[in-house]
Amino acid sequence: QVQLVESGGGLVQAGGSLRLSCTASGLTFSSYAMGWFRQAPGEGREFVAGITWSGGSTAYADSVKDRFTISRENAKNTAYLRMNSLKPEDTAVYYCAARFGRSTLPQTDNYRYWGQGTQVTVSS
Repeated sequence: QVQLVESGGGLVQAGGSLRLSCTASGLTFSSYAMGWFRQAPGEGREFVAGITWSGGSTAYADSVKDRFTISRENAKNTAYLRMNSLKPEDTAVYYCAARFGRSTLPQTDNYRYWGQGTQVTVSS
């Protein structure tokens, strides 16, 4: 059974930092590109960041570029999202997702497996 579990969410003040983790099981982690998405109340799920199966290439939404960093440790079956300079508009439920293949893609339909999400709340 494939399972993705996010952790590291919480409440943080604007300007602060947070690191999210996503641990996968039930799949060959190195065969999957990984993505982070977020969904604010009343909004659709949007792409935040992606990383290729080797970790050699990354992609970011314009809204988070230069503030967020995605990484992975395949030996630990874990992907990370380091979030710096957080803003209130970053408040959302953050989801990790796995896509079989090398490439990172921003569309949610490209990712087969999803975690349950972790809440990130950024206060003013």
